[in-house]
Amino acid sequence: MLTIHQSGRDSRPLTRRGVLRGAAALGAATTAGLVAPPATAASADRPAGLPVFRYVRDALALPLHYNRTGEFIFPCIRGVYDKLDNPRSRYYLYYAPHEQPGGICVAFGDTLEGPFHDYSGNPIIDRNLPTTTVSHVSSPHVTWDASTRQFFCYFHGENFTTRVARSTDGVSFTDETPILSTRLVPGTSETSYARVFEHSLPGRGNKYVMVFMGVKNGRRLFYGWSPNGWDGWQFHPEPLVSPEPDGVTDISGPTLVKRNGTTYVAYHGNDGRMRVTEVGNAFDKEIHLGVFHSPIASDNGRVAAPSFGTQGGVEYMFYEAGPRLQARICIARAVPA
Repeated sequence: MLTIHQSGRDSRPLTRRGVLRGAAALGAATTAGLVAPPATAASADRPAGLPVFRYVRDALALPLHYNRTGEFIFPCIRGVYDKLDNPRSRYYLYYAPHEQPGGICVAFGDTLEGPFHDYSGNPIIDRNLPTTTVSHVSSPHVTWDASTRQFFCYFHGENFTTRVARSTDGVSFTDETPILSTRLVPGTSETSYARVFEHSLPGRGNKYVMVFMGVKNGRRLFYGWSPNGWDGWQFHPEPLVSPEPDGVTDISGPTLVKRNGTTYVAYHGNDGRMRVTEVGNAFDKEIHLGVFHSPIASDNGRVAAPSFGTQGGVEYMFYEAGPRLQARICIARAVPA
């Protein structure tokens, strides 16, 4: 029987973070645990020193084996060549449609330039879960847990419940378990689009953090922490990042970015552009740095849900392009300085 792990509450007093705008400091760069080239003079004056990303191609080679709704969201790119003895390719790209019935999918490629070829057995997780059936499952994020040599896949279904499943090969997932719901973040009506990263917070005894969207007077970004990424999750009741300083009403699709010796959250707003905010290594800041990526004509007015990777010293960004219920997955490459 599946149970939702009850969140504990941070026993320390909550502190009020300053909400500021400003320029990022210079320094070496990493993206969500992936080593990236040092910031150059050309990129240093951009928010957080992020490079200019330029569209390369759509990520998925058509036609697809599984394409029920013709729209896909929330890419998650993972290098598996150093984790599996016999991987199907060097890189696995996870994604999903959002419209019912959804379905967590994977595609394979040997270079971040793409294109990626979808798995004939998709979806690898469908809406018929072991103990319940939901209208849809979507927004996959996959993390490698080195201590157990397993992949953890986080996804939502319904929009108010985030779940995790595990796998030893990155394709066959089992043991689906709910870990987050709206009842664990007071005042929210939705908790979804979660990504999980290795990152310890002072005094929390954690190894992993989760950043996710919660609907509470608009769409905002919240966070949680866990000792092992699987259970023991606790969730902060107040937003980590709010939309008002960005001049928008809703933000979503967060991902953690580590650069310059500090930590940022990259995300998109309801104006179709992607922004970055410094939250600090202790998640005790909220310094809004502005837009780092805007849609081009082929993006149809919206870019969203970035996932970053590095190959051969070159940074790449996978992202949604187009209106949410008509979106496709695209690849962009950092422009050389």
